[in-house]
Order: sequence, then structure tokens, then C-alpha cells
Amino acid sequence: MASIMDILKIKPFVEVTVQQLLWGYEDPLLKLAKEVVPKEQKLPYEEFGLMYGKNSTSGDNVTVFTGGNDIRQFGLIDKFNGHTHLIHWKTEKCNRLNGSDGSIFPPRITHDTTLYVYDKDLCRLLPLRFLREVDTAGGVKGYRFTPPKDVFADVTKNPENDCFCPAGPPCSPNGLFNISLCQFDSPIMLSFPHFYLADPKLREAVEGISPPDPEKHQLFIDVQPQMGVALGARARIQLNLAVSQVVDIKQVATFPDIVFPIMWFEDGIDNLPEEVTDLLSLATNAPVIARAVISYGLFAVGAILLVIAVTCLIRSSGRQETLNLEGTSHYVKPEKKPSATSGHSGATNGHSNGKGKTLETLNPAFVGGPENGTTTQ
Repeated sequence: MASIMDILKIKPFVEVTVQQLLWGYEDPLLKLAKEVVPKEQKLPYEEFGLMYGKNSTSGDNVTVFTGGNDIRQFGLIDKFNGHTHLIHWKTEKCNRLNGSDGSIFPPRITHDTTLYVYDKDLCRLLPLRFLREVDTAGGVKGYRFTPPKDVFADVTKNPENDCFCPAGPPCSPNGLFNISLCQFDSPIMLSFPHFYLADPKLREAVEGISPPDPEKHQLFIDVQPQMGVALGARARIQLNLAVSQVVDIKQVATFPDIVFPIMWFEDGIDNLPEEVTDLLSLATNAPVIARAVISYGLFAVGAILLVIAVTCLIRSSGRQETLNLEGTSHYVKPEKKPSATSGHSGATNGHSNGKGKTLETLNPAFVGGPENGTTTQ
């Protein structure tokens, strides 16, 4: 290898443009490798580039649940290129693909919900947990979800990550994730930018990297909780090359064992278009307002009906009491007094003519004494 590098005048570091680094350039070592390695190990690349072949529509075939049978599966991946699981990791759980692509999630999200995002280049499900509530464009409230701090932690800090270390110890350092198994065995390790949430020694080993800042280097997705729609996102990942010292190749013999950061990128969207946020605002706020209006309206109608019912009941009770009183033998409605201009009285010679009956003649309880000019028979 040292002789080949001398003949081809290959240096450990090459100078290329940003476009070449990202989208590809002809590399003599890659060209040589395609001629000598076995057919089953050949790389499907004609050029070397960090984002080679990704600047176009993806050719992957992804099957996603519609939520028709179970709304809890809405937007989750069923199959990726015909497969329901990965094949790289040690357990069925770590090989699962049933996450979202990051654009939409099952509805009715709470603070305790854990969201899962699957990305082909990440080669695993990335868990996201609630961080805080946020206000997004258009007045739509959302929940911000971000990976837990131990998502890329070593096995001693997060034993669940043991399944991502199929070759056994030593595993990836704290804060790094080894994706070599799904990247043609290339020694690529992922981390968050500036080694955020990683062992500080990784950053200190490289000159020129400032301390990580969560506002600049944290990965997050803002989600509308009732509908599960992503309102904004920032996917931030750093690509690192795990360099091992090879003393037999003089060009790199002095290189130490180091995790060398190549680049970090940020992909995302700050907010949705205004016409979309207006619809989301209407869909989330209108039911709440309508529910409040209907509740208060029904309360008012119920109060009015209660007052009317009580009023009618009181009036009905008063009429019933009057009717019962008039039906007793102790109550006689008095007749009109004789007119002063009639010229005669209702009774003559102490006898009643039968038309001017008094209370005394009808009810013994009203019989008077001698002082009233009457006698008891």
C-alpha cells in the first residue's frame, strides 16, 4: 500500500472543492479498489463524495401505515425496501424499522410519548422525547422533541445500547454511534455537531472546535400534539472518521488513534407555509372555542329552563291550594250585598225568602248570639 501511494503520488490529505467533497470527485484509490476487490465487496460508487448519490429523488420503496385500522400506527413505516427489520444489530428490538420519516406522527401526543424516527443513513431508530412546549408560526402550539442525552452513550451508561455493538467490546466511545456495518464497513461514526453530548476528550483532541451549544447543535422536531404534524425541525449530525494508527504505512505512520471530525450538517425547516399554519390553527383552535361556546350555551339554556320549571311549579301549586279550599264545607263564597236602591230587604218579618241566604243560615259555625238579633232553634 505504501508503494502504491508512492507510485500514484497519493497523500494522506487532498485538497478538493466543497462541491467535490459533497457530491463526488475521482479518487485514484477508489478507482484502484474497484479493480482489485472481490465483486461482492465493490462499492456502488464511481466517485468519492460524502453526499454522493443523494442529490436526487430517493429510489427507496417505503410502505407506510395509513392508520385506517389503528390510528396509533398512522405515519409509521411498515416496510423499507420490502424489509420489516434491519439485519445489522443483535436484537429484534434494535433492528426495528417502525418509526416515522420525521414529517408526521400518530396523533394525540403527550409529554410522556416517545417518538421514533428512522433514517436510512442513521441505520437505526432514533428515539425522541419531550423537551418543552413551543409557539410556532401562525400561533400553532407545538411540543419540541429531542433525542435523550444517553442516546449515543456507551454501554456502561446506557446498557440498552449493547445491541448496537455486535462485535463486542470495545464499543463506540461515549457520544458516538458506529454505522460501519451499514456503510460498507467504512470506519464512519456519527455524533451530534461539535461532539455535543459526547465525551469532552473527543473535542479536546482536535484543535479549532468550539464548545457545543444546544441552541446551535441540538437535533429537534416540533410537533402539533393533537394531529401529529411536524411544524419545524432541525436535523443536525456530524460525520467522523475513526482513524487507527498504521505504522507499516509510512504516509500515515505518525497518525494517532483519533476520531477525526470531517463535517457536520444541518437540515430542516423553520416553519410551514402560511396557508398550512392557518388551517392547522383553525383545526386546533376552532374545536376548543366551539366546545366552550356550546358548553356555556347549554348551561344558559339549562338555567333558563330550570327557572321556567320552578315558576310553573309554584303557580300550579297555588292554584291547586285554592281549588282544595273551595271544595270544603266550611267555605261559602259570600253573595253580593243588596243594593241600597232596591227598596226592600232580602228578608221580611224575620223570614228568609230563600234568595238572600247568609253564612249563618248555611253554616252553623257562623250562628250568632242574642246580640245579633237571632236565636238558635
